[in-house]
Amino acid sequence: MKNIFKNFFSTITWKISITFFSILLLLSSVYLFIAVWTAEMYYQETMQKLGSQIAPNIVKEASFFEDGDLKEESLKKLFHDIMIINPSLEVYFLDTSGQIVEYFAPNKKIKLNKVDLEPVKKFISEKGEKFVMGNDPKDPVAHKTFSAAEVKENGELAGYLYIVMEGEEFINATQFVFGSYMLRLAVRSTSITLIASTLITILAVGFITKNLRKIAATIREFRDGRYDARIKFKNSGELKEFSETFNSMADTIVENMEQIKTMDNLRRDLVANVSHDLRTPLAAIKGYVETIMLKFDNISEEEKKKYLETILGSTDRLNNLVAELFELSKLEAKEKKPVPEPFQLYELVQDIYQKNKVLADKNGISFTIDSPAELKLVYADIAMIERVVQNLLDNAFKFTDNGGSVVLRLKQSGEGIIVKVVDSGRGIPEDELPHVFNRYRRTDKNKNKIDGLGLGLAIVKKILEVHGINIDVESTYNKGTEFKFIIPNYVQVPKPEVVV
Repeated sequence: MKNIFKNFFSTITWKISITFFSILLLLSSVYLFIAVWTAEMYYQETMQKLGSQIAPNIVKEASFFEDGDLKEESLKKLFHDIMIINPSLEVYFLDTSGQIVEYFAPNKKIKLNKVDLEPVKKFISEKGEKFVMGNDPKDPVAHKTFSAAEVKENGELAGYLYIVMEGEEFINATQFVFGSYMLRLAVRSTSITLIASTLITILAVGFITKNLRKIAATIREFRDGRYDARIKFKNSGELKEFSETFNSMADTIVENMEQIKTMDNLRRDLVANVSHDLRTPLAAIKGYVETIMLKFDNISEEEKKKYLETILGSTDRLNNLVAELFELSKLEAKEKKPVPEPFQLYELVQDIYQKNKVLADKNGISFTIDSPAELKLVYADIAMIERVVQNLLDNAFKFTDNGGSVVLRLKQSGEGIIVKVVDSGRGIPEDELPHVFNRYRRTDKNKNKIDGLGLGLAIVKKILEVHGINIDVESTYNKGTEFKFIIPNYVQVPKPEVVV
Protein backbone atom coordinates (compact mmCIF):
# COMPACT_ATOMS: atom_id res chain seq x y z
CA MET A 1 0.00 0.00 0.00
CA LYS A 2 2.85 2.36 0.85
CA ASN A 3 4.44 1.79 -2.55
CA ILE A 4 1.12 2.37 -4.31
CA PHE A 5 0.74 5.77 -2.66
CA LYS A 6 4.39 6.56 -3.32
CA ASN A 7 4.06 5.74 -7.00
CA PHE A 8 0.82 7.71 -7.28
CA PHE A 9 2.23 10.85 -5.68
CA SER A 10 5.34 10.62 -7.86
CA THR A 11 3.34 10.73 -11.10
CA ILE A 12 3.47 13.82 -13.28
CA THR A 13 -0.32 14.16 -13.00
CA TRP A 14 -0.11 14.49 -9.23
CA LYS A 15 2.86 16.85 -9.42
CA ILE A 16 1.08 19.11 -11.91
CA SER A 17 -2.08 19.00 -9.78
CA ILE A 18 -0.23 20.03 -6.61
CA THR A 19 1.60 22.79 -8.45
CA PHE A 20 -1.56 24.10 -10.07
CA PHE A 21 -3.47 23.91 -6.80
CA SER A 22 -0.69 25.76 -4.92
CA ILE A 23 -0.63 28.51 -7.54
CA LEU A 24 -4.39 28.98 -7.29
CA LEU A 25 -4.24 29.06 -3.49
CA LEU A 26 -1.43 31.62 -3.58
CA LEU A 27 -3.30 33.77 -6.08
CA SER A 28 -6.46 33.61 -3.98
CA SER A 29 -4.48 34.74 -0.90
CA VAL A 30 -2.95 37.60 -2.84
CA TYR A 31 -6.37 38.53 -4.17
CA LEU A 32 -7.85 38.44 -0.67
CA PHE A 33 -5.07 40.67 0.65
CA ILE A 34 -5.53 43.15 -2.20
CA ALA A 35 -9.30 43.11 -1.72
CA VAL A 36 -9.02 43.78 2.02
CA TRP A 37 -6.43 46.51 1.52
CA THR A 38 -8.54 48.12 -1.19
CA ALA A 39 -11.64 47.94 1.00
CA GLU A 40 -9.72 49.55 3.87
CA MET A 41 -8.48 52.37 1.64
CA TYR A 42 -11.96 52.83 0.25
CA TYR A 43 -13.36 52.99 3.78
CA GLN A 44 -10.71 55.50 4.88
CA GLU A 45 -11.29 57.74 1.88
CA THR A 46 -15.05 57.56 2.37
CA MET A 47 -14.69 58.50 6.02
CA GLN A 48 -12.58 61.51 5.10
CA LYS A 49 -15.02 62.59 2.40
CA LEU A 50 -17.93 62.38 4.83
CA GLY A 51 -16.11 64.15 7.66
CA SER A 52 -14.05 66.62 5.67
CA GLN A 53 -16.22 69.58 6.82
CA ILE A 54 -16.37 68.69 10.52
CA ALA A 55 -13.39 70.82 11.49
CA PRO A 56 -14.32 73.83 9.30
CA ASN A 57 -17.89 73.81 10.68
CA ILE A 58 -16.69 73.66 14.29
CA VAL A 59 -14.29 76.55 13.64
CA LYS A 60 -17.17 78.60 12.23
CA GLU A 61 -19.43 77.98 15.20
CA ALA A 62 -16.97 77.98 18.12
CA SER A 63 -14.82 80.67 19.69
CA PHE A 64 -11.28 79.61 20.57
CA PHE A 65 -9.82 82.84 21.97
CA GLU A 66 -10.88 85.52 24.44
CA ASP A 67 -8.87 88.72 24.79
CA GLY A 68 -6.10 87.04 22.85
CA ASP A 69 -5.91 84.05 25.20
CA LEU A 70 -6.93 80.49 24.41
CA LYS A 71 -10.11 79.48 26.22
CA GLU A 72 -8.83 76.12 27.52
CA GLU A 73 -11.82 75.19 29.68
CA SER A 74 -14.29 76.07 26.95
CA LEU A 75 -12.27 74.10 24.42
CA LYS A 76 -12.09 71.05 26.67
CA LYS A 77 -15.85 71.15 27.10
CA LEU A 78 -16.29 71.61 23.34
CA PHE A 79 -13.96 68.71 22.56
CA HIS A 80 -15.70 66.57 25.15
CA ASP A 81 -19.11 67.29 23.69
CA ILE A 82 -17.84 66.48 20.16
CA MET A 83 -16.54 63.08 21.27
CA ILE A 84 -19.77 62.31 23.10
CA ILE A 85 -21.69 62.99 19.90
CA ASN A 86 -19.18 60.99 17.78
CA PRO A 87 -16.93 58.68 19.83
CA SER A 88 -14.81 57.86 16.76
CA LEU A 89 -13.37 61.43 16.75
CA GLU A 90 -10.29 62.66 18.58
CA VAL A 91 -9.90 66.47 18.68
CA TYR A 92 -6.61 68.40 18.85
CA PHE A 93 -5.75 72.07 18.75
CA LEU A 94 -2.38 72.84 17.13
CA ASP A 95 -0.40 76.03 17.13
CA THR A 96 1.04 77.44 13.93
CA SER A 97 4.08 75.11 14.16
CA GLY A 98 2.02 71.95 14.65
CA GLN A 99 2.62 71.68 18.37
CA ILE A 100 -0.34 70.14 20.26
CA VAL A 101 -1.69 72.85 22.60
CA GLU A 102 -4.97 71.32 23.72
CA TYR A 103 -6.70 68.03 23.03
CA PHE A 104 -9.32 65.65 24.26
CA ALA A 105 -8.61 61.94 23.85
CA PRO A 106 -9.51 58.95 26.02
CA ASN A 107 -6.99 57.82 28.61
CA LYS A 108 -4.64 60.69 27.76
CA LYS A 109 -2.37 58.39 25.69
CA ILE A 110 -0.65 61.05 23.64
CA LYS A 111 2.73 59.93 22.28
CA LEU A 112 3.35 62.76 19.83
CA ASN A 113 3.66 66.38 20.93
CA LYS A 114 3.74 67.67 17.41
CA VAL A 115 1.82 66.94 14.20
CA ASP A 116 3.32 67.19 10.71
CA LEU A 117 1.62 70.19 9.10
CA GLU A 118 2.30 69.25 5.45
CA PRO A 119 -0.73 66.89 5.18
CA VAL A 120 -2.81 69.42 7.16
CA LYS A 121 -1.98 72.31 4.83
CA LYS A 122 -2.57 70.08 1.80
CA PHE A 123 -5.97 69.03 3.15
CA ILE A 124 -6.97 72.66 3.79
CA SER A 125 -5.72 73.85 0.38
CA GLU A 126 -7.59 71.03 -1.40
CA LYS A 127 -10.67 71.67 0.81
CA GLY A 128 -10.82 67.99 1.65
CA GLU A 129 -11.43 66.96 -1.97
CA LYS A 130 -8.36 64.74 -2.17
CA PHE A 131 -7.54 61.80 0.06
CA VAL A 132 -4.81 62.68 2.57
CA MET A 133 -3.65 60.85 5.68
CA GLY A 134 -1.95 62.50 8.65
CA ASN A 135 -0.25 61.69 11.98
CA ASP A 136 -1.97 59.89 14.80
CA PRO A 137 -0.74 61.49 18.07
CA LYS A 138 -1.44 58.23 19.91
CA ASP A 139 0.68 56.12 17.52
CA PRO A 140 3.95 57.55 16.16
CA VAL A 141 4.05 55.14 13.17
CA ALA A 142 0.37 55.15 12.22
CA HIS A 143 -1.43 57.44 9.78
CA LYS A 144 -5.13 58.20 9.94
CA THR A 145 -7.78 60.11 8.03
CA PHE A 146 -8.53 63.52 9.51
CA SER A 147 -10.38 66.77 9.15
CA ALA A 148 -8.62 70.10 9.67
CA ALA A 149 -9.29 73.82 9.54
CA GLU A 150 -7.39 77.02 10.20
CA VAL A 151 -8.18 78.91 13.43
CA LYS A 152 -7.74 82.70 13.13
CA GLU A 153 -7.69 85.45 15.71
CA ASN A 154 -8.25 88.99 14.52
CA GLY A 155 -7.76 87.82 10.94
CA GLU A 156 -4.41 86.22 11.59
CA LEU A 157 -3.59 82.52 11.72
CA ALA A 158 -3.49 81.39 15.33
CA GLY A 159 -3.49 77.62 14.95
CA TYR A 160 -5.29 74.58 13.51
CA LEU A 161 -8.18 72.42 14.60
CA TYR A 162 -7.05 68.82 13.88
CA ILE A 163 -9.64 66.02 14.20
CA VAL A 164 -8.63 62.38 13.76
CA MET A 165 -11.56 60.55 12.16
CA GLU A 166 -10.93 57.13 13.74
CA GLY A 167 -9.89 57.27 17.31
CA GLU A 168 -8.23 54.47 19.21
CA GLU A 169 -11.42 53.27 20.94
CA PHE A 170 -13.23 53.22 17.63
CA ILE A 171 -10.39 51.23 16.07
CA ASN A 172 -10.41 48.72 18.92
CA ALA A 173 -14.12 48.17 18.48
CA THR A 174 -13.97 47.93 14.72
CA GLN A 175 -10.94 45.60 14.78
CA PHE A 176 -12.91 42.99 16.65
CA VAL A 177 -15.80 43.22 14.22
CA PHE A 178 -13.46 43.42 11.26
CA GLY A 179 -11.43 40.44 12.50
CA SER A 180 -14.57 38.36 12.80
CA TYR A 181 -15.64 39.48 9.34
CA MET A 182 -12.21 38.70 7.90
CA LEU A 183 -12.25 35.25 9.47
CA ARG A 184 -15.60 34.48 7.85
CA LEU A 185 -14.42 36.00 4.57
CA ALA A 186 -11.20 33.99 4.65
CA VAL A 187 -13.06 30.74 5.39
CA ARG A 188 -15.54 31.37 2.58
CA SER A 189 -12.85 32.47 0.15
CA THR A 190 -10.58 29.55 1.00
CA SER A 191 -13.44 27.07 0.69
CA ILE A 192 -14.54 28.47 -2.66
CA THR A 193 -10.92 28.56 -3.83
CA LEU A 194 -10.30 24.95 -2.78
CA ILE A 195 -13.43 23.69 -4.50
CA ALA A 196 -12.89 25.74 -7.64
CA SER A 197 -9.18 24.94 -7.84
CA THR A 198 -9.84 21.23 -7.33
CA LEU A 199 -12.37 21.15 -10.16
CA ILE A 200 -10.20 23.29 -12.43
CA THR A 201 -7.13 21.21 -11.60
CA ILE A 202 -8.87 17.94 -12.41
CA LEU A 203 -10.11 19.28 -15.74
CA ALA A 204 -6.92 21.10 -16.68
CA VAL A 205 -4.53 18.34 -15.66
CA GLY A 206 -6.70 15.76 -17.38
CA PHE A 207 -6.59 17.82 -20.57
CA ILE A 208 -2.87 18.60 -20.32
CA THR A 209 -1.76 15.06 -19.51
CA LYS A 210 -4.01 13.36 -22.05
CA ASN A 211 -1.37 13.68 -24.74
CA LEU A 212 1.38 12.81 -22.26
CA ARG A 213 -0.44 9.59 -21.41
CA LYS A 214 -0.67 8.73 -25.10
CA ILE A 215 3.04 9.41 -25.52
CA ALA A 216 3.90 7.31 -22.44
CA ALA A 217 1.71 4.45 -23.73
CA THR A 218 3.49 4.50 -27.11
CA ILE A 219 6.90 4.51 -25.43
CA ARG A 220 5.88 1.52 -23.30
CA GLU A 221 4.75 -0.32 -26.44
CA PHE A 222 8.12 0.35 -28.05
CA ARG A 223 9.89 -0.82 -24.89
CA ASP A 224 7.84 -4.04 -24.87
CA GLY A 225 8.92 -4.98 -28.39
CA ARG A 226 6.48 -3.24 -30.73
CA TYR A 227 9.19 -1.51 -32.74
CA ASP A 228 6.70 -0.10 -35.24
CA ALA A 229 5.00 1.97 -32.51
CA ARG A 230 5.22 5.68 -33.25
CA ILE A 231 3.73 8.78 -31.61
CA LYS A 232 1.03 10.44 -33.70
CA PHE A 233 0.75 14.10 -32.71
CA LYS A 234 -0.77 16.74 -34.96
CA ASN A 235 -0.64 19.87 -32.79
CA SER A 236 2.38 22.14 -32.71
CA GLY A 237 4.54 22.95 -29.70
CA GLU A 238 6.97 21.17 -27.39
CA LEU A 239 5.01 17.89 -27.36
CA LYS A 240 5.08 17.71 -31.15
CA GLU A 241 8.83 18.36 -31.10
CA PHE A 242 9.22 15.67 -28.44
CA SER A 243 7.11 13.26 -30.51
CA GLU A 244 9.15 13.89 -33.64
CA THR A 245 12.37 13.44 -31.69
CA PHE A 246 11.16 10.14 -30.23
CA ASN A 247 9.96 8.92 -33.63
CA SER A 248 13.31 9.81 -35.18
CA MET A 249 15.13 8.09 -32.32
CA ALA A 250 12.92 5.00 -32.70
CA ASP A 251 13.62 4.89 -36.45
CA THR A 252 17.35 5.13 -35.76
CA ILE A 253 17.17 2.38 -33.13
CA VAL A 254 15.22 0.08 -35.45
CA GLU A 255 17.62 0.85 -38.30
CA ASN A 256 20.63 0.12 -36.06
CA MET A 257 19.02 -3.11 -34.90
CA GLU A 258 18.49 -4.15 -38.51
CA GLN A 259 22.08 -3.27 -39.31
CA ILE A 260 23.28 -5.28 -36.33
CA LYS A 261 21.21 -8.25 -37.50
CA THR A 262 22.56 -7.86 -41.01
CA MET A 263 26.12 -7.54 -39.76
CA ASP A 264 25.62 -10.58 -37.57
CA ASN A 265 24.41 -12.59 -40.55
CA LEU A 266 27.28 -11.27 -42.66
CA ARG A 267 29.79 -12.18 -39.98
CA ARG A 268 28.44 -15.72 -39.91
CA ASP A 269 28.79 -15.80 -43.69
CA LEU A 270 32.33 -14.50 -43.37
CA VAL A 271 33.29 -17.17 -40.86
CA ALA A 272 31.82 -19.83 -43.13
CA ASN A 273 33.51 -18.42 -46.23
CA VAL A 274 36.86 -17.87 -44.53
CA SER A 275 36.70 -21.37 -43.11
CA HIS A 276 36.02 -22.77 -46.56
CA ASP A 277 38.72 -20.73 -48.31
CA LEU A 278 41.28 -21.54 -45.64
CA ARG A 279 40.33 -25.20 -45.56
CA THR A 280 40.96 -25.75 -49.27
CA PRO A 281 44.64 -24.69 -49.44
CA LEU A 282 45.32 -26.14 -45.99
CA ALA A 283 43.90 -29.47 -47.08
CA ALA A 284 46.01 -29.35 -50.23
CA ILE A 285 49.16 -28.53 -48.26
CA LYS A 286 48.48 -31.24 -45.71
CA GLY A 287 47.65 -33.83 -48.40
CA TYR A 288 50.75 -33.26 -50.48
CA VAL A 289 53.03 -33.11 -47.41
CA GLU A 290 51.60 -36.43 -46.18
CA THR A 291 52.02 -37.92 -49.66
CA ILE A 292 55.67 -36.83 -49.80
CA MET A 293 56.35 -38.21 -46.32
CA LEU A 294 54.66 -41.58 -46.98
CA LYS A 295 56.11 -42.11 -50.45
CA PHE A 296 59.32 -40.18 -50.08
CA ASP A 297 61.49 -43.02 -51.45
CA ASN A 298 58.99 -44.15 -54.10
CA ILE A 299 58.30 -40.88 -55.93
CA SER A 300 60.56 -39.26 -58.48
CA GLU A 301 62.29 -35.94 -58.11
CA GLU A 302 60.00 -34.51 -60.76
CA GLU A 303 56.89 -35.52 -58.77
CA LYS A 304 58.41 -34.12 -55.56
CA LYS A 305 59.02 -30.81 -57.33
CA LYS A 306 55.43 -30.79 -58.64
CA TYR A 307 54.05 -31.50 -55.16
CA LEU A 308 56.23 -28.79 -53.60
CA GLU A 309 55.11 -26.28 -56.24
CA THR A 310 51.49 -27.10 -55.41
CA ILE A 311 52.24 -26.64 -51.71
CA LEU A 312 53.94 -23.32 -52.44
CA GLY A 313 50.93 -22.15 -54.49
CA SER A 314 48.54 -23.04 -51.68
CA THR A 315 50.80 -21.24 -49.20
CA ASP A 316 50.80 -18.13 -51.39
CA ARG A 317 47.03 -18.31 -51.59
CA LEU A 318 46.78 -18.48 -47.79
CA ASN A 319 49.23 -15.62 -47.45
CA ASN A 320 47.29 -13.44 -49.91
CA LEU A 321 44.01 -14.16 -48.14
CA VAL A 322 45.41 -13.26 -44.71
CA ALA A 323 47.07 -10.13 -46.14
CA GLU A 324 43.78 -9.00 -47.71
CA LEU A 325 41.88 -9.53 -44.47
CA PHE A 326 44.54 -7.62 -42.54
CA GLU A 327 44.57 -4.74 -45.05
CA LEU A 328 40.77 -4.49 -45.09
CA SER A 329 40.59 -4.47 -41.30
CA LYS A 330 43.13 -1.61 -41.14
CA LEU A 331 41.15 0.38 -43.72
CA GLU A 332 37.89 -0.13 -41.81
CA ALA A 333 39.56 0.83 -38.52
CA LYS A 334 40.98 3.94 -40.28
CA GLU A 335 44.49 2.92 -39.26
CA LYS A 336 45.62 3.20 -42.87
CA LYS A 337 45.13 6.71 -44.20
CA PRO A 338 45.94 8.04 -47.69
CA VAL A 339 48.91 10.32 -48.27
CA PRO A 340 47.82 12.16 -51.43
CA GLU A 341 50.26 13.74 -53.83
CA PRO A 342 50.14 14.90 -57.47
CA PHE A 343 51.25 12.27 -60.03
CA GLN A 344 50.83 11.26 -63.68
CA LEU A 345 48.26 8.47 -63.84
CA TYR A 346 49.28 7.38 -67.35
CA GLU A 347 52.76 6.45 -66.13
CA LEU A 348 51.33 4.43 -63.23
CA VAL A 349 49.00 2.59 -65.60
CA GLN A 350 51.92 1.74 -67.92
CA ASP A 351 53.77 0.11 -65.01
CA ILE A 352 50.67 -1.89 -64.07
CA TYR A 353 50.24 -2.94 -67.70
CA GLN A 354 53.77 -4.31 -67.90
CA LYS A 355 53.27 -6.38 -64.73
CA ASN A 356 49.99 -7.95 -65.95
CA LYS A 357 50.70 -8.38 -69.66
CA VAL A 358 52.58 -11.66 -69.18
CA LEU A 359 49.77 -13.17 -67.06
CA ALA A 360 47.16 -12.08 -69.59
CA ASP A 361 49.08 -13.64 -72.50
CA LYS A 362 49.61 -16.83 -70.51
CA ASN A 363 45.84 -17.17 -69.99
CA GLY A 364 45.05 -16.27 -73.59
CA ILE A 365 43.40 -12.94 -72.65
CA SER A 366 43.78 -9.78 -74.72
CA PHE A 367 44.92 -6.99 -72.38
CA THR A 368 45.11 -3.42 -73.75
CA ILE A 369 45.27 0.21 -72.60
CA ASP A 370 42.96 2.80 -74.18
CA SER A 371 44.27 6.20 -73.11
CA PRO A 372 45.69 9.41 -74.50
CA ALA A 373 49.30 10.00 -73.53
CA GLU A 374 48.66 13.57 -72.40
CA LEU A 375 46.62 13.71 -69.21
CA LYS A 376 46.44 16.17 -66.34
CA LEU A 377 48.02 15.39 -63.00
CA VAL A 378 45.76 13.70 -60.47
CA TYR A 379 45.86 14.05 -56.68
CA ALA A 380 45.70 10.84 -54.61
CA ASP A 381 47.78 8.23 -52.78
CA ILE A 382 49.84 6.53 -55.51
CA ALA A 383 50.23 3.17 -53.75
CA MET A 384 46.52 2.95 -52.89
CA ILE A 385 45.41 3.85 -56.43
CA GLU A 386 47.80 1.24 -57.78
CA ARG A 387 46.20 -1.32 -55.46
CA VAL A 388 42.72 -0.31 -56.68
CA VAL A 389 43.61 -0.75 -60.36
CA GLN A 390 45.46 -4.00 -59.70
CA ASN A 391 42.56 -5.50 -57.73
CA LEU A 392 40.12 -4.58 -60.49
CA LEU A 393 42.39 -6.18 -63.09
CA ASP A 394 42.79 -9.31 -60.95
CA ASN A 395 39.01 -9.53 -60.72
CA ALA A 396 38.68 -9.06 -64.49
CA PHE A 397 41.29 -11.74 -65.29
CA LYS A 398 39.68 -14.12 -62.79
CA PHE A 399 36.29 -14.03 -64.48
CA THR A 400 37.42 -13.75 -68.12
CA ASP A 401 37.90 -17.01 -70.05
CA ASN A 402 40.55 -17.83 -72.61
CA GLY A 403 40.04 -15.72 -75.72
CA GLY A 404 38.38 -12.88 -73.88
CA SER A 405 39.57 -9.31 -73.45
CA VAL A 406 40.34 -6.83 -70.67
CA VAL A 407 40.63 -3.10 -71.41
CA LEU A 408 41.96 -0.40 -69.08
CA ARG A 409 40.56 2.94 -70.25
CA LEU A 410 41.56 6.44 -69.16
CA LYS A 411 39.67 9.57 -70.22
CA GLN A 412 40.16 13.19 -69.21
CA SER A 413 37.09 15.05 -67.91
CA GLY A 414 36.45 18.35 -66.15
CA GLU A 415 36.35 16.72 -62.71
CA GLY A 416 39.36 14.44 -63.19
CA ILE A 417 40.42 11.31 -65.03
CA ILE A 418 37.79 8.66 -65.62
CA VAL A 419 39.21 5.18 -65.03
CA LYS A 420 37.40 2.16 -66.48
CA VAL A 421 38.26 -1.54 -66.27
CA VAL A 422 36.20 -3.41 -68.85
CA ASP A 423 36.19 -7.16 -69.40
CA SER A 424 34.31 -9.55 -71.66
CA GLY A 425 33.99 -12.15 -68.95
CA ARG A 426 31.02 -13.98 -67.52
CA GLY A 427 29.59 -10.89 -65.83
CA ILE A 428 27.76 -10.56 -62.56
CA PRO A 429 24.14 -11.68 -62.04
CA GLU A 430 21.75 -8.74 -61.59
CA ASP A 431 20.75 -9.81 -58.08
CA GLU A 432 24.43 -9.87 -57.04
CA LEU A 433 25.34 -6.37 -58.27
CA PRO A 434 24.25 -4.52 -55.06
CA HIS A 435 26.53 -6.82 -53.02
CA VAL A 436 29.58 -6.93 -55.26
CA PHE A 437 31.65 -4.73 -52.91
CA ASN A 438 30.49 -6.47 -49.74
CA ARG A 439 33.38 -8.20 -48.03
CA TYR A 440 31.09 -10.75 -46.38
CA ARG A 441 29.52 -11.93 -49.59
CA ARG A 442 30.77 -13.61 -52.73
CA THR A 443 29.06 -14.41 -56.00
CA ASP A 444 27.48 -17.80 -56.43
CA LYS A 445 30.21 -20.33 -57.12
CA ASN A 446 27.74 -22.56 -58.92
CA LYS A 447 27.33 -19.79 -61.51
CA ASN A 448 30.95 -18.63 -61.69
CA LYS A 449 32.75 -21.80 -60.58
CA ILE A 450 35.55 -19.84 -58.91
CA ASP A 451 36.25 -19.94 -55.20
CA GLY A 452 37.23 -16.88 -53.20
CA LEU A 453 35.95 -14.30 -50.82
CA GLY A 454 36.20 -11.44 -53.31
CA LEU A 455 37.98 -9.27 -50.71
CA GLY A 456 39.78 -7.46 -53.51
CA LEU A 457 36.64 -5.52 -54.48
CA ALA A 458 35.89 -4.74 -50.82
CA ILE A 459 39.40 -3.29 -50.52
CA VAL A 460 38.83 -1.26 -53.71
CA LYS A 461 35.65 0.20 -52.25
CA LYS A 462 37.31 1.12 -48.95
CA ILE A 463 40.36 2.72 -50.55
CA LEU A 464 38.22 4.88 -52.80
CA GLU A 465 35.96 5.79 -49.86
CA VAL A 466 38.88 7.17 -47.84
CA HIS A 467 39.73 9.26 -50.93
CA GLY A 468 36.13 10.50 -51.16
CA ILE A 469 35.68 8.75 -54.53
CA ASN A 470 32.65 6.71 -55.65
CA ILE A 471 32.89 3.62 -57.83
CA ASP A 472 30.16 2.33 -60.15
CA VAL A 473 29.73 -1.09 -61.71
CA GLU A 474 27.71 -2.18 -64.73
CA SER A 475 27.46 -5.79 -65.80
CA THR A 476 25.52 -8.05 -68.10
CA TYR A 477 25.56 -11.71 -67.22
CA ASN A 478 27.62 -13.81 -69.68
CA LYS A 479 28.68 -10.64 -71.57
CA GLY A 480 31.05 -8.68 -69.33
CA THR A 481 31.55 -6.14 -66.57
CA GLU A 482 32.67 -2.51 -66.35
CA PHE A 483 34.01 -0.76 -63.23
CA LYS A 484 34.29 3.06 -63.31
CA PHE A 485 35.59 5.76 -60.98
CA ILE A 486 37.01 9.29 -61.29
CA ILE A 487 40.31 10.43 -59.73
CA PRO A 488 40.19 14.23 -59.15
CA ASN A 489 42.57 16.56 -60.95
CA TYR A 490 45.43 18.18 -59.07
CA VAL A 491 44.59 21.83 -58.47
CA GLN A 492 47.64 23.87 -57.59
CA VAL A 493 46.88 26.76 -55.22
CA PRO A 494 48.88 29.84 -56.24
CA LYS A 495 51.28 31.08 -53.62
CA PRO A 496 50.63 34.60 -52.31
CA GLU A 497 52.84 37.25 -53.78
CA VAL A 498 55.44 38.72 -51.47
CA VAL A 499 55.73 42.48 -51.82
CA VAL A 500 59.28 43.66 -51.23
